[in-house]
Amino acid sequence: MVRTESPICDFNLPAIEFNLKSVDGNYYGLSSLKGPNGLLVMFICNHCPYVKSIIHRIIRDTKELATLGINSVAIMSNDPNEYEEDSFENMKKISKELNFPFPYLIDETQEIAKSYGAVCTPDFFGYNKDLGLQYRGRLDESRKESVINARRDLFEAMKNIALTGNGPKEQIPSMGCSIKWCD
Repeated sequence: MVRTESPICDFNLPAIEFNLKSVDGNYYGLSSLKGPNGLLVMFICNHCPYVKSIIHRIIRDTKELATLGINSVAIMSNDPNEYEEDSFENMKKISKELNFPFPYLIDETQEIAKSYGAVCTPDFFGYNKDLGLQYRGRLDESRKESVINARRDLFEAMKNIALTGNGPKEQIPSMGCSIKWCD
């Protein structure tokens, strides 16, 4: 497992269209996912210890963001041949067990992760209502360890995006496992 950090935010870079299969059997794209105030696109997986350590906080934050008109989606782009835990069947299982409040999509060709420039799990892309990128940073200041009263960077940034359309100028990169690319 290689620890990787996400690049800095390229403000107003447009979201890239996709049409990916969800664990619920439906296909989703930007138009069906975008909320009235924006969209949070998350690249996650099942096996990554970074994702495992924050998944409950991701669920909490995405539920709260939905009340602000920000919808969320998670995309799994890892090569499941490298990690069986990231298989589509296991994606269905974890989504059901944790009652994900967002669609969980598989990027079998890895083309979406590549087109977005995703590099790690978790990797967060926060878009405003016009689908212009406004946030590319970490979930919170606790990283893998749960810290009481940790600053909720992602939530606060997305809340500001919902209210003003703009993300913070200062952002701290997300940190996680590198995406497992197919050979």
